[in-house]
Formats: sequence, structure tokens, C-alpha cells
Amino acid sequence: MPPLTLERLNELFAPAPSDIDLAAFDTSRVPKHIAVIMDGNGRWAQERGLMRAAGHKAGIEGVRELIRTSNDIGVRFLTIYSFSTENWSRPYQEIELLMNLFAKTMAAEIEALHKEQVRVVTIGDTSKLPEETRKTFERAIARTEGNTGMTLVVALNYGARAEILKAVRAIARDAASGVLDIAAIDAFDEIAFTNYLDTAGIPDPELLIRTSGEYRLSNFLLYQIAYSELYITDTLWPDFDRYELLRAVMDYQGRNRRFGGI
Repeated sequence: MPPLTLERLNELFAPAPSDIDLAAFDTSRVPKHIAVIMDGNGRWAQERGLMRAAGHKAGIEGVRELIRTSNDIGVRFLTIYSFSTENWSRPYQEIELLMNLFAKTMAAEIEALHKEQVRVVTIGDTSKLPEETRKTFERAIARTEGNTGMTLVVALNYGARAEILKAVRAIARDAASGVLDIAAIDAFDEIAFTNYLDTAGIPDPELLIRTSGEYRLSNFLLYQIAYSELYITDTLWPDFDRYELLRAVMDYQGRNRRFGGI
């Protein structure tokens, strides 16, 4: 991937909308890890008099553009909230559509992602997914595991509370079996704990983006986003394009991240 320079930005994004000054983009302050709650597919379809399925299908192209643009500007980790543990409460037909979309889209994109050196990983309990969907992601993970470019983290059947509970149970099992010295638990620090999370080895997001104007976290990366900068946009997910991502990153670049200090 070519280094990100002003010239490269102009190659990728010019002509930019009038509210985006590419010269003001700080190529040295691109977030290492961006996490995205992709919301608004249903409302996007409803506003157009379409079935919800049309919104989900339109949202897939937004995912493709998000991945391409994040990789182009030098993001190292991109986490997308694709399906939560709570989403199983949706109508069966919608769940079936989503699972089929996940499988077909990932199957179609594996080679392109591999060519761009993108590494695919998943977080969440994928054992509960339909077999075709689960196996498709397993193939993507295996195909791209040696890649050295951006890491695409796909949250599937993921919930932060479930993740934290799973980590606590694993710690308890390791302590009971002797793998973890009980006496050492008093010295257990945040780094040791994060090694039990689904995101072990992945840095915390610097920037969390949520589309559709909703001001909630929806059980997403609750431990990891303790100091993430939040960017909420009214834009519905299918309308979130590369310029929307640039706006989010440039807003992030204007923040003063103090981490509790002055």
C-alpha cells in the first residue's frame, strides 16, 4: 500500500465535497483502529418505500467501501458490528437473509481482500451461525491469516457482556485447574485480563463511529472503548460513503485526547 500523502489523498478523493479540505487532513493522525456500528439499513429502505431486505443489500456496498477506504488511508484495524447477540430476536426471514448475505458477500470478497493483504478475523460466538455462513468465514480466516495489511474484525453473534462473562469464566476455570496461580490473581492487570477477551492481541479502538444518529453503544466493545472517541452521524448506513469516513477521521483529528489528564 503506497504511503498516505497529500498527493495520495488527492488521487483517492479529489474532487472532495466543499466541506472537506483534503489539505487539512493530517496523514500522521489516522486512527490505528476504527470500530463501526452500522445502523440504519431498515430506515433507509422505509424512507424509500422498500422492504427492509433492500436496505440490508444496499448496506453491503457501504461495507465494501468502508473496508477499501480504511485500508487506503492506513487504518490498521477495522471492526464492524455485523450481527449482535440481540439480533436473534428479529424475524426469522430477516435473520436468514442477513446470514445468506454475510456468506455470499464474504465468499465473493475473499480473493480481493487477500490481494490487498487484508487479514480477516471474527469475534463473537460463531458456533451458533448457520453452517454455510460459519464455514465461509472460516475459509476467509484461513485464506488471509498470513496477510500483513489491515485486519478486518467482523463481530458476528457478538455481545460485549457475553464476551466479558466468557472471559471471567475462563479465568475461573484456569484458576481451578492450576493453569493460573490463584495467588497471582491479586496482581492481575488490564493486560492480563484483555488476553481473555475475544479481541486479545488487538489494540483498543481510538475511534468509534455510529451511523443513523442513535446515541447508544448497543452492547458493543464495552470494555475496549473506555477511551475511544465517539463520532455519531445522522447518516443512515447505506449512505455512509468514503467522504463520510473522512469527515469522521478529521473530526477525530480535532479532538484533544487526555485519557483523564489535563
